Amino acid sequence: MSKLSPIIQPEDLTWLNQDDEIVIIDASAGSKTRYETEHLAGALFADVNEDLANVGDFALGGRHPLPGSYQFANVLQKLGITKNTHVIVYDDKNGGNAAARLWWMLSAIGHEKVQVINGGYQAAVKAGFPVTDKVEIPRAVEKYDVQNWTLPLSDISEVEKAAKTDGYKVIDVRDANRYAGLTEPIDLIAGHIPGATNIPFTENLDAEGRFLSPEVLEAKYLKVLEGVEPGQVIVHCGSGITACHTLLAMNYAGLPIPKLYVGSWSEWSRNNKEMVLAKN
Repeated sequence: MSKLSPIIQPEDLTWLNQDDEIVIIDASAGSKTRYETEHLAGALFADVNEDLANVGDFALGGRHPLPGSYQFANVLQKLGITKNTHVIVYDDKNGGNAAARLWWMLSAIGHEKVQVINGGYQAAVKAGFPVTDKVEIPRAVEKYDVQNWTLPLSDISEVEKAAKTDGYKVIDVRDANRYAGLTEPIDLIAGHIPGATNIPFTENLDAEGRFLSPEVLEAKYLKVLEGVEPGQVIVHCGSGITACHTLLAMNYAGLPIPKLYVGSWSEWSRNNKEMVLAKN
């Protein structure tokens, strides 16, 4: 059996309603009101702050640290997800970055059947998938046995060394103006980690907000990472959410999944680390 693609096309969603092992998750950040008004039929809501992170001191892990294994196990049970569940995730913003975070988390605990809807909520609606305001009731399931994260992670100490070491590549996926320090809508300081390369996550998408083809993405990242070993690639963003979009894009392209620096700029900029700021 061929390996399941991490991306599912919205046109291929119509068969999902026939499968009781399917769980659809709306992970739209900050869009609980929209979800309560209208969501894909059958979809349950996962809150980015409460379900996909363990928010605390931003200086210790950034704005969206990963939850502990026990916390995430409770979330999966709440959503009716077991190891045999085929999980379909979407969100309604920015080409799927919050959805990609849940994709990464499930993949990182070894869950085999998880896909992100290409183009997200809007593309699914355009393709004719039914919507509703119905209150969805998850299946009652046993608690998921969540162990450690198995996909590669990086921390602030490794990033500090890697950014100054030949043979490593630290990728910042925030938009160019945030990287350049021209604007910072969320964190306290505008700028970037010295040595980091800016590849905005939006470059993974076409004009309609869908992922570029695996072939195009593969060629793009092979060129960027020429001469760099997979274990020496670290990807970050503002708080470890949007970075997962690029990890998803690289996995979709058939490339190894790089290390995720979850703390990202929100942690780095609060720890008196060296920073590149905008020039006056």
